[in-house]
Amino acid sequence: MEKEIKKSGNVQEGYIKVTGGNIWYKICGSDKNKIPVIILHGGPAATHYYLEPLEALSSERPVIFYDQLGCGLSDKANVKSLWTIEHFVEELGQVRAALNLKNVHILGHSWGAMLATDYIIKYMPKGIASLVFSGACLSATMWGLDQRNYLSEFPLKAREIISKTEEKGNFDSKEYQDVMINYYQSHVCRLSPWPDCLKRAFSEMNYEIYKYMWGPSEFTITGILKKYDRINDLNRIKIPTLFTCGQFDEASPQTTDYYHKKIPQSEIFVFKDASHNHHLEKTNDYLEVVGSFIKNAD
Repeated sequence: MEKEIKKSGNVQEGYIKVTGGNIWYKICGSDKNKIPVIILHGGPAATHYYLEPLEALSSERPVIFYDQLGCGLSDKANVKSLWTIEHFVEELGQVRAALNLKNVHILGHSWGAMLATDYIIKYMPKGIASLVFSGACLSATMWGLDQRNYLSEFPLKAREIISKTEEKGNFDSKEYQDVMINYYQSHVCRLSPWPDCLKRAFSEMNYEIYKYMWGPSEFTITGILKKYDRINDLNRIKIPTLFTCGQFDEASPQTTDYYHKKIPQSEIFVFKDASHNHHLEKTNDYLEVVGSFIKNAD
């Protein structure tokens, strides 16, 4: 069930009733002759804000954003039984049904790529024109190894702080937070200062969901997704797929290339001098690469 709340020019906002509450969505662009692209934000629970520059794709086709249940402009619904990948996969299907997205491109960033992958593998849905996986995590183990490899290049003191913190569990300590921020400035977003949309996403993120599903930081994985791994299922994806990542991405170029080789109809593009949020660091290049790929897959 969909409840429209606002229309302004080529932008429509509203709420969709899903299992557990109402989620906010926005549709930018009105060309109904083009297949729309739905954007799946990362996190979990990081909100759509940091992906707002992708609205530029609406010059070619409708672009659909939504905040997953529990974060951003959607209902908070702080019930742990809803904090599962199974729920968010079901939610994606409910959004698609409510907006009558019979044919759609899916763009998932980070956790959003995990969500899209499970949606495809579980339902084998019809009408998916293409997939874009940006900074994808498709194996928590490989992700963790990449982060430890990056951390090995950090000063000994920083590594000792992480080790002691993980042993004691005091993740709110200033020392740990300082190391985490330094790490993020190298591998999450290398811009200085960070764009407002990214700062807003971090400030309004539902950290209870993030900690429960993932952990206290990107490199300390303790949540229910700790054993997530879809590597052996990737060859079941028969949809044109584009992998993107940054040269210094948490989703390393080596791991992203490994995923790419598991999907028959896939391509890969690595953005130089960029990291996890390469769509912010290299916005024009990203829009050109992704826009061209989606157009060719129409």
